[in-house]
Amino acid sequence: MIRDTSAQDRLVEVRPNRKRKFLLIGAGVAAAVLVALAAPRIGTMFSADTSVSASRLSFGTVTRGPFVRDIAAEGKVVAAVSPTMYATSAGAVVLKVHAGDVVKKGQVLAVITSPELTSKLSQEKSAADAMEVDYLRAQIDAKKKRSELQKAFDNAVIDQTAAERDLNRYESAYGKGAVPQSDVDKAKSTLDKAQITAKHAKTDLSMDNDSLTFDVQAKKLAHDRQVYLVQDLERQVEDLNVKSPVDGQVGQLFIAERATVAKDAQLLSVIDLSALEVEMKVPESFARDLAIGMPGEISGNGKTWNGKVSAVSPEVVNGEVAARLRFDGETPKQLRQSQRLSVRILLDKRDNVLTVQRGSFVDESAGRYAYVVNDGMADRRDIRVGASSIDKVEILDGLKEGDKIVISGADTFGDAKHVAISR
Repeated sequence: MIRDTSAQDRLVEVRPNRKRKFLLIGAGVAAAVLVALAAPRIGTMFSADTSVSASRLSFGTVTRGPFVRDIAAEGKVVAAVSPTMYATSAGAVVLKVHAGDVVKKGQVLAVITSPELTSKLSQEKSAADAMEVDYLRAQIDAKKKRSELQKAFDNAVIDQTAAERDLNRYESAYGKGAVPQSDVDKAKSTLDKAQITAKHAKTDLSMDNDSLTFDVQAKKLAHDRQVYLVQDLERQVEDLNVKSPVDGQVGQLFIAERATVAKDAQLLSVIDLSALEVEMKVPESFARDLAIGMPGEISGNGKTWNGKVSAVSPEVVNGEVAARLRFDGETPKQLRQSQRLSVRILLDKRDNVLTVQRGSFVDESAGRYAYVVNDGMADRRDIRVGASSIDKVEILDGLKEGDKIVISGADTFGDAKHVAISR
């Protein structure tokens, strides 16, 4: 028979652990409080259409204050006046300056040798001299012709007067019976003939005088036309001396020394450094708000200058529009052609405006709605936006000061109206 261990057993008294009991009770109470606090959030999360991590989103707070709408970009210095010289005639070019030389207005920059043009000028001058001789000869011939016509008219008048006297004498003699009637009739016929001759002489004098005047005038006009042609050729020959139209500096040389060029070929450019402007590229969306005369700021070399918009291009190139700013006041002396400067143009400035930081939400929703963030939830709300600046958007309706909205990343929400934002 196997003996058990009952003889070795003894009763052990277990004392209650009050500390552990209090810990379990405290943990239960804490858990109940947490469940009570998290119940609304848990319920809200269950009502969300989707959930997105906050790390994928950017947020902005609606504020009220000044709203400055401007354009900031980089520009380059350009000459407001930068003429390019062209060859007025074909020929060989002799350059009188080098790139970078300082020149004065009217200074000869290059000389074009054109034997053809010079020869043509000489020929046309000779033709003009010949036409002048023709014109002078026509004047003399007209004077001689007028003298002959006047002589014929005067003789006709004298003959008419003599015929009148003869008729009077024959009529008186006939009254006394000294001459027959036939002599009186003959005297009358002679007078009639003399009157007709005088009348035709007067008409010829008048008509031929007009014809002679027209002939002389035609010679004069032909001579004047030839003189104008010579003057134009003289101008062209003078233009063979290419002169600077402004005070400035020689820019780029487009030809080599003693090169033979065609008519209208580029020769060189001159830069007027006393009238510099800053050219910038503006996005097309802002270009429609630009207007000539708008104030701006130009900064560089540690300095800032005031400026005004002087020109806005009507053409859009690669989504941008070229604009120019003119310095308001004296042009800075230390600037150089094509130097890079920072440009800022003020489009609008208002106080007490409701704004929010600009983000992609404006483009994603076309400014019709935004997601307002509250207690980890983003709720879609209809809004209305106004003007936009580089970093802010004007809020016209739908939001109030202090509202927090999703400014970028909302494209992942889809069409959801309620979105839970997880950490």
